[in-house]
Amino acid sequence: MQPTEARLYTPQFLLLCLSHVLFAGSFNMIIPELPAYLSALGGEDYKGLIIALFTLTAGLSRPFSGRLTDTVGRIPVMIFGTLVCVCCSLLYPLLTTVAGFLLLRLLHGFSTGFKPTASSAYVADIAPVYRRGEAMGILGVSMNVGASIFPPVGSWLAGAFSLNVMFFASSGLALVSILILLGLRETLEDKQPFGAHALKVSKNDIIEPMALAPAVVIALSYVSFGTILTIVPDQSAHLGMANKGLFFTSFTALSVLSRLVAGRLSDRYGRVPALKVALVLSAGALALMGNAHTPAMLLAASGFLGFSTGIVGPAAFAWVIDRSPDHSRGRAMATAYIALEIGIGFGALASAWAYDNDPANFPFAFYLMSSLALAAWLYVQMARLKG
Repeated sequence: MQPTEARLYTPQFLLLCLSHVLFAGSFNMIIPELPAYLSALGGEDYKGLIIALFTLTAGLSRPFSGRLTDTVGRIPVMIFGTLVCVCCSLLYPLLTTVAGFLLLRLLHGFSTGFKPTASSAYVADIAPVYRRGEAMGILGVSMNVGASIFPPVGSWLAGAFSLNVMFFASSGLALVSILILLGLRETLEDKQPFGAHALKVSKNDIIEPMALAPAVVIALSYVSFGTILTIVPDQSAHLGMANKGLFFTSFTALSVLSRLVAGRLSDRYGRVPALKVALVLSAGALALMGNAHTPAMLLAASGFLGFSTGIVGPAAFAWVIDRSPDHSRGRAMATAYIALEIGIGFGALASAWAYDNDPANFPFAFYLMSSLALAAWLYVQMARLKG
């Protein structure tokens, strides 16, 4: 379904973005407190699994979410993914063992395995073709606004009240996100009823070949996100930053700023030129984070990294849409998000290994991630990709 009008900022689009803000706020607001929470449960050595398990199920569920998005509909898939956030956040106060916590992180990952895949396909349905980069940028802004506003709120709730209050607030945000989705109209034509057949995934449902080149870039560039989610809360505490959520505010605020213009620039000058610039900036920002010795330096470096990743996201995902057939748009977005989860999961595990709960290892961990951003730039250069 291609829109005939040139308007992007329709009520449909704006409501979807608001739902995305609350969805992102729901699962991001608890992240800064999770490493300390896991340590208090006796699971200090499993910090790398906080993000890795989350991304594992997110990645494994992508083929199913892509197929369901292209058959059952965009909105049911979005609602299911957000409902996972509602349920998991309610269960954190009940499962208070290390095993129970890790199980919930595994289940919680289904949320981002479903909601963003369907949301991206929905946006591609309603956005004018020549404004796709801008549309994906604004959808990313919505995600980043939620990730920027709510982590400090979560840390404040945990400190002023309790971790349980933080978890209940997280669940409430996701519930409001679902109520908004119920007011949107479905954009998929020729919907099929849900049944066992809809969950039968063949090898052709897993990967969209035309999305592979952008997927490589996405995987290599998003290792940085797994890194900051895993070890930056500890780095913030080591440097004396009282509210660990402030790092994410700096990161996402600058990411929002760049996304407001980056998508439009990639529409005008091309996806690949935008990515080449952004990947070099990301590599530099990660190196700076490894050398941060004060809270101010860390916040500045995080803002720099947020600005660069704010360019990568819209350009890479618009590139996926450009290259994919309309009838397999859900599968193409699933391919891109599988790559994203692989990148985040690997970044989480590799950075936790490099850090090894020793602050002296922060530079090594960030230099390692910086080298992978440069590898993404080298791939784009040597493959002579166009877009």
